[in-house]
Amino acid sequence: MRSSPQDQLSSLITVPNAILVRGARQLLTLRGPSGPRRGAALNNLGITEDGAVLIVNGVIVELGLTRRVENLTLARNAREIDAHGRVVMPGFVDSHTHLISGLPPLAAFEQVIQGTRPPEEMGARAVLAAVKGVRETPERLLKTQAAAILRDCLRHGTTTLEAKSGYALNEGGELKILRVLAALNQPPFDVASTFFGAQAIAPEYEARPDEYIDWLCGYMLPLIRRRKLAEFVDAWCDRGALTSSQARRILEAARGLGFPIKVHADQFGNHGGVALAVELGAVSVDHLAFTGGYEADLLVESATIATLLPGAVFHLAWQQYAAARQLIDRGVAVALASNYSRTVTPSYNMQMVLALACREMRMTAAEAISAATINGAHALRRSHRIGSLEIGKDADLILLNASDYREIAYGFGGNLVAMTMKRGEIVYNSSEASCGQETSDEDTEDDD
Repeated sequence: MRSSPQDQLSSLITVPNAILVRGARQLLTLRGPSGPRRGAALNNLGITEDGAVLIVNGVIVELGLTRRVENLTLARNAREIDAHGRVVMPGFVDSHTHLISGLPPLAAFEQVIQGTRPPEEMGARAVLAAVKGVRETPERLLKTQAAAILRDCLRHGTTTLEAKSGYALNEGGELKILRVLAALNQPPFDVASTFFGAQAIAPEYEARPDEYIDWLCGYMLPLIRRRKLAEFVDAWCDRGALTSSQARRILEAARGLGFPIKVHADQFGNHGGVALAVELGAVSVDHLAFTGGYEADLLVESATIATLLPGAVFHLAWQQYAAARQLIDRGVAVALASNYSRTVTPSYNMQMVLALACREMRMTAAEAISAATINGAHALRRSHRIGSLEIGKDADLILLNASDYREIAYGFGGNLVAMTMKRGEIVYNSSEASCGQETSDEDTEDDD
């Protein structure tokens, strides 16, 4: 029989590692049902005004009104963090990145924005152009570069992210990327690794693509499974990438080995990727710029998360954003992610992603926050630990230099994060955030 939260709290009274985040102008808990948020539920942020969170050993043990939480026995001796006048919310869960990729294709980018080169050439062709550099870059340097990006992600409020391989497309390079990701998956970082050898056909196999698919299915997937180097397997079904039949072979082989699967689909056209993802029970299907009503209806009846990546569209100067409003109104579970890559989407700022989602895809600020936290956690199968602020979950949270959560969507390109906590540890603290035993009694002015 499980003990109650009160019993758990009592058993921790003598533990010294207690932190009290108190006085939040808005505490966004995102408490709700156990499944991903759909429809109107995306707007429910579970807001507590003048809220507090009590943390012990990196886990949330209580939260609610400050005047109640701060009077708990354990809270009286806790280290205090002053959140007066600020929004406190779960850290962002960026469920789609290419953390290790090639150099920026600057000349090709200029041609795309000037209209002299098709945007899809910044897709799979850009990957192939980057392959040589990633293959030749020493593992130590890749790790150093990726760790620097992860530190910036923490500074911008991302506390968990997914990272894919796929920028080497040969055995040595792909294993090198996955080893780096595995090495980085330790405090203060939290990295979910995805094998993405099916991002494109390797250049050596351009004239015989079936042989490359055979190699992935018969050799690389079993090898990665034995070495436990990836949590997910992804395949790109789209114009200029893999055909539906090629993607199916890889995804079915991965599923047969026990991998949860993901699918890139509908970034440059509608080529059956969404239907394939739903049929095979993918955890998520990502991009969806060309996804229509038929595919939306398939997603409504499935457990597959629709992960939208507005940063990729913005970077390519396209107008074809995913139809988020249609997907949400039909009841699809929508997540938001950055698609960060030096090669195709050079921004890891999830606050910018939310701003684009609201401006270009007509999402509300609340929907965007839910999509970038709890639904992102579902897209990584981590919703039992992260994505919302609830008793028993990891204390992954951020304090914002904002008094209203809608300021995230109102601004763009900046950084509102004053403090980032990962499992109760402060991993970023700006000079404007205070912590310690002494806290200020002053609050911000009420809205007019």
